[in-house]
Amino acid sequence: MCGRIALYTPPLRMARLLDATLAAGLDPERPPSWNVGPTRTLLAMTEPADDAGRHRVLDEYRWGLIPPWANDPSVGNRLFNARAETLADKPSFRSAYGARRLAIPVDGFYEWHKTPGGSRQPYFFRRADGAPVVFAGLYEFWRDPTIPDGAHPWVRSCTIITTAAGEDMAAIHDRMPAILESDAFDAWLDPDAERPVLDGLLLPAAGGTLARVAVDRGVGNVANDGPKLIDEAAADREEPATLF
Repeated sequence: MCGRIALYTPPLRMARLLDATLAAGLDPERPPSWNVGPTRTLLAMTEPADDAGRHRVLDEYRWGLIPPWANDPSVGNRLFNARAETLADKPSFRSAYGARRLAIPVDGFYEWHKTPGGSRQPYFFRRADGAPVVFAGLYEFWRDPTIPDGAHPWVRSCTIITTAAGEDMAAIHDRMPAILESDAFDAWLDPDAERPVLDGLLLPAAGGTLARVAVDRGVGNVANDGPKLIDEAAADREEPATLF
């Protein structure tokens, strides 16, 4: 699963790194956070088309996908992840998988390892090459059905797709986010992409893609924030041995 991320690179710089433009109204210097949880706002990239062709746009989305048929936005609170293996079958994600895919750039993400003693040690993961970590994701539009049309704005929401753990994650957790390499962005965002192509992008990241450090347990409380959260800290036990 993936339930906590760090996003401290300003949107303007993130857009440049992704060869994207900022959506109208998006603060180019949005305040950073080292502890973003579900229901908060993420940055995400789509590739809408106009007369000049497709172009990448970075915008904000609520984390936790709200299906269009939901009566209440709280449904999205538990849909912050979507399993790659069941995207085409789950009513909450099936339509979005076919037509509304996005890429979610972050500076890094957290995962917790359960120790033999029962405690949970958090680890921070980032790309080993220093580039943003870019997750495969889905998005939807939702509007409160109890309010007359036009009287309530559309809510843009998203979910992060997860897959089986790869070499960099297996010692910590049995799942990991589906990570897109830069040469896969266009294929994932292509509205006409066929299912076999999409499925082939939702694989565990290759070994060596991610680096990890044990961090302080304070990250478990979303009220805590700041760059110290990603500083290396002494783990409760020895670093888990790799399975590969």
